[in-house]
Amino acid sequence: MAKKENVQYYGTGRRKSSIARVYVVLGSGKITVNERDVREYMPYETLVKDLSQPLTLTNTQDKYDVIAYVKGGGFTGQAGAIRLGIARALLQAGVDRKTLKVAGMISRDARSKERKKYGLKAARRAPQFSKR
Repeated sequence: MAKKENVQYYGTGRRKSSIARVYVVLGSGKITVNERDVREYMPYETLVKDLSQPLTLTNTQDKYDVIAYVKGGGFTGQAGAIRLGIARALLQAGVDRKTLKVAGMISRDARSKERKKYGLKAARRAPQFSKR
């Protein structure tokens, strides 16, 4: 039986206004974001740890390479989007769903910025009240 070469698993992640397309490929644990190393792309080590959480939980850090293309939003939103994308791709790869589900990796964080309303200075901030 011939060995399957170049098997890749895909997952889409969204968070705030960021969208990530994530490919998980058999490899040595290298994470690439927008064709740059993750540590070069993300300014904070905490974000790097956050986005690699699904790999850490499932003990697959050294088994898969992650290739992510992300756009929109800031670094926090992008890290969250990549994390969800990795989790979804790992589910396709056949990783235990319960492990990721219990840790809250599969659910999309739907919180986003509330829109500004007319007559207000921001979403809920009203103009200063003047008694006289």
